[in-house]
Amino acid sequence: MTTPRPLDRRQFITVATAATAGLSFPNLIPARAHGAVAPGNRVTIGCLGVGNMGGGNMNSFMNLPDTRVVAVCDVDASRLEKAKASVDKKYGNSDCKTYSDFRELIARADIDVISLATPDHWHAIPAIAAARAGKDIYGEKPFSHDLREGRAMVNALKQHGRVWQTGSWQRSVGNFRVAAELVRNGRIGKIHTVEVGLPNGRPGGSQEFSDPPPELDYNFWIGPSPWAPYSADRTHWNWRWQLDFGGGQMMDWIGHHGDIAHWGLGYDTTGPVEVEPINSEWPKEGLWDAPVGYKFAAKYRTGVTLTVANASQQPKGMGARWIGDKGWVWVDRSGIDAEPKSLLKEVVGAGEINLIRSPGHHRNFIDCVKTRGMTITPAEVAHRSASLGHLGQVAMTVGRKIRWNPEKEEILNDPTANALLGRSKREPWQM
Repeated sequence: MTTPRPLDRRQFITVATAATAGLSFPNLIPARAHGAVAPGNRVTIGCLGVGNMGGGNMNSFMNLPDTRVVAVCDVDASRLEKAKASVDKKYGNSDCKTYSDFRELIARADIDVISLATPDHWHAIPAIAAARAGKDIYGEKPFSHDLREGRAMVNALKQHGRVWQTGSWQRSVGNFRVAAELVRNGRIGKIHTVEVGLPNGRPGGSQEFSDPPPELDYNFWIGPSPWAPYSADRTHWNWRWQLDFGGGQMMDWIGHHGDIAHWGLGYDTTGPVEVEPINSEWPKEGLWDAPVGYKFAAKYRTGVTLTVANASQQPKGMGARWIGDKGWVWVDRSGIDAEPKSLLKEVVGAGEINLIRSPGHHRNFIDCVKTRGMTITPAEVAHRSASLGHLGQVAMTVGRKIRWNPEKEEILNDPTANALLGRSKREPWQM
C-alpha cells in the first residue's frame, strides 16, 4: 500500500464535485454552427496551440492535399509568428491569420476544423466552445485534465454532432493493430493480466521566478487554473509536472499505451471497478507536484487486472503486454513480441475481429470529417483511456483503494476521493 499523499500539497487545486455542469464562455463571439463538409471539398483548419505537438499536427494537416490551414492561435506571440511563417511558406502567400484569443478563432464561420494542442488545463474549455460553434476537432492526448471535464467534453461533442479525433496515433500504426487483433481473437486464451509501461522521467530547470516575457500572455496561459507566479520552467514543457496544468508522464502517456491496452481488451467504452495504488514517488520540493514514480492496479469486472507503472517497474518496460492462459503478446513503438513466437505468424481471418485499418491518423480524421463517420480514436474511447490515468492519480493521492462505477462514473463510498475527479475554475472561466 502506498503512503497517503497529504492533500495540502496540491495547494492550488480546489476540487468540485459538481464539475459536470455546463461551461460558461464570457465574451464568446457568436459563430454559425455548420454541418458536414461536402465530400470532395477542401477542409479548412484553424490551429489552436502551435508549440511542439501543435506545430507537428499543423504540418501533418498541411501535407494532406484536401486541407487548408487558414489560421493559427497561441498566447505566445513568438510561436504564433513562427507558425504563420510556416503556413505562409507552405502555400506561397501571406494569408494565414493569427489570433491570441481562441474565441476569435472559433468564431470564424469559414473554419471547419480546430486542431487543439494546448496544455492539459486548456483542453476542455476550447473543445466545448468549438463543438458548440459547429467545429470538428483533432485534440491532443490526454483527452482531459480531469475526469469530470472529460465527460463534459464527450457530452458536448455528442450533443452537437461533432467529429473528434484524439492524438492517440498508435492505433493508426500496424504493429499495434496486429497485437490488439491477436488478443481480441483469443490467440492467447483468456486474459488475466495486462502490464502497461509508461516513461520514466523527471522535470528539470532552475524553477526561479521572474516577470513573464512580453511575448507571452501569461494570465491567459494560466487561464482556468489557480494563479501561480511565472517561471520559465513552469510553462511550455515542464507544465506537465504540475497538477494544476498537467499530470506528469503518467497522464502524458496513458492515452498511448493505456489506450492500446484497452483496445486489445475491447474495453473502449468502459472502465475498471477497483483501482489500488501500489507505490508512488512525489517531488519533495519546488514547483513540481506530479508523480515521478507511479504504479497502480486496476481491476475489471471480467477479472482482468491491469497494472500501470513507469517503465522501470514493468517486466517488459515500455508498451502494453496482455497475458493469457495460452501465452502473451507485447507491443511498443519498437515492435511486437509474443510467446509462443508462432503467434507472430498468425493471420487474422476475414470472419474474425478485424480492427480499423487506418490510412494515417490525420488522414483518418479528415476522411471522417467528410463522411461524418467515427474516427479510430473518438471522444468516448479517449475519455475512457484518460479515465484510467485519472483514477490511478486519485488512488495514489489518497493512498488507498477506490471502488469505481464505470456506468455512473462515481467513486463509491469515498467522498474525498470522489471530489478529486473534478476541479473548480478560476474566474472568468467557470464550469
